[in-house]
Amino acid sequence: MKTSDTPIVVEQVFHNPVKDIWKAWTKVDQMKQWFFDNIDAFKPEVGFETQFVVGSDHRKFTHLWKITEATPYQSITYNWKYAEYPGDSSVTFELVDKKEFVNLRVSMGITEDFPQNVPEFTRESCIQGWDYFIRNSLKGFLSTQSK
Repeated sequence: MKTSDTPIVVEQVFHNPVKDIWKAWTKVDQMKQWFFDNIDAFKPEVGFETQFVVGSDHRKFTHLWKITEATPYQSITYNWKYAEYPGDSSVTFELVDKKEFVNLRVSMGITEDFPQNVPEFTRESCIQGWDYFIRNSLKGFLSTQSK
């Protein structure tokens, strides 16, 4: 992905309390169940940093996250990059509580180009990844939490 690409935006409606969705995004024990099972630490606090490794085929991706904005039960923004590759991005998760449902909006913007020769950094791969995490994994996880 490149800085010239329009941001990726994925939205999903949930019929869970906003506090449950926030916990799924910010509590390590819950994040491990639907997001990344090898994340060791996370705090929804500005300045918090964490890293963890994800493998794909013959490549390693050390995720480097730094929280740049956090408003409990409303939004959180990460600086998201990888130790092994150039490139940088900003990912924002926004929760809008409409009483009868909560809308989750995830937006990812590129702030420094990622390598174009790495398949995981194509726009299509990123869209598929966010679709999977939000519309499948998180949605499935939260459906088990409401029972």
